[in-house]
Amino acid sequence: MPGVLLQNVLVLCVLMALMAVFYKLKKLSLAGTLAAALIGLIVYLADHWRGLFLLFIFFLLSVIATSHQKAFKFNLHPRALQADGRTAAQVFANGGVAAILALVSLIDPDHSYIYLFMMACSLSSALADTLSSELGIVYGRRFYNILTFKPDLNGLDGVVSIEGTLIGALGAILVGLCFEGFSMLAVLIGVAGIIGNLSDSFLGALLERKGFIGNNFVNFLNTLIAAIAGSLLYLSIVIL
Repeated sequence: MPGVLLQNVLVLCVLMALMAVFYKLKKLSLAGTLAAALIGLIVYLADHWRGLFLLFIFFLLSVIATSHQKAFKFNLHPRALQADGRTAAQVFANGGVAAILALVSLIDPDHSYIYLFMMACSLSSALADTLSSELGIVYGRRFYNILTFKPDLNGLDGVVSIEGTLIGALGAILVGLCFEGFSMLAVLIGVAGIIGNLSDSFLGALLERKGFIGNNFVNFLNTLIAAIAGSLLYLSIVIL
């Protein structure tokens, strides 16, 4: 037990050091740094290094995608530029569902796998959404309103491109591979992430663009939808 406690303390220190680097680079605000470290610790306690690796992949690729062609995205859509780094609300919007599911897996260890599977699905959606929006804006060629399928302006809520959707799908599948390797379960995680990403676009066009809800809530909902979709897909496989 003392050894486990020491290991957990060391992991927390490593997390804080890593988050401090991102804070120094202005990728996270101070509150965002603390929120990210807390989420990281909870996920580590539930799924150990595999869970931390999923978070690292998500955060690293998200930072790269967000920073890519920043000037172009700012000229197109000023809101895309986040000079002060991700806030605690933004961190929780992307990783809150994962942290909640990780915590539930600790409370109910008899069913821990399904909760961790759902956690991976939520992170799959979070990465798919980030990559498709941040890189789709840059590499997309034709842009459509996801509700009407009519041409729409690049950068607006609920607007998608084929290129961006495919890039997001690759991100979703990557999370599945990192969690389960080359298996059917990895495919299910990828599918759940794609569903979550598409739901983000639907919510963006239907509610966010009209001012009914904000971007953080949309991000939280898409990860939640992905987790629920993943659980249904998993249970369908188990039953069959």
